[in-house]
Amino acid sequence: MAFTAARGLYTPEILAAATALANWPWEPSLPLQGEARSRSCGSGIALALDIAEDGTITRLGLRPHACAVGQAAAHVFAQSAIGRSRADIAEGRQQIDDWLKGDGPLPDWPGIALIAPAQAYPARHGAIVLAWDAALAALS
Repeated sequence: MAFTAARGLYTPEILAAATALANWPWEPSLPLQGEARSRSCGSGIALALDIAEDGTITRLGLRPHACAVGQAAAHVFAQSAIGRSRADIAEGRQQIDDWLKGDGPLPDWPGIALIAPAQAYPARHGAIVLAWDAALAALS
């Protein structure tokens, strides 16, 4: 039964997105850095970024130490983070939290439907929000 459940969670699309994080390699020279760790599963992520004068993200790099779900969620974050402000990131994070709790619709973040199967796995919820939390830490 657990194997069947895992097969429903670790879809080929989630696994492909997890490996696509190579498109955003860690860049230690970026001036703003943040980290986040999931209390539920121990997954973690470090994120480095740079911002424009208006506070919007211009570049980012990631260093994941997360499960495939956390990495896939970080991929979803990274694909649409450029051009976003701290307020945008915070709003997206709140929408994800509401959705994970069952208190809101699927968040308005491009590509988030990719990780929709993980909503049914509360132990993975902390991994889903890692990139948003690390970005908010970097932008604080």
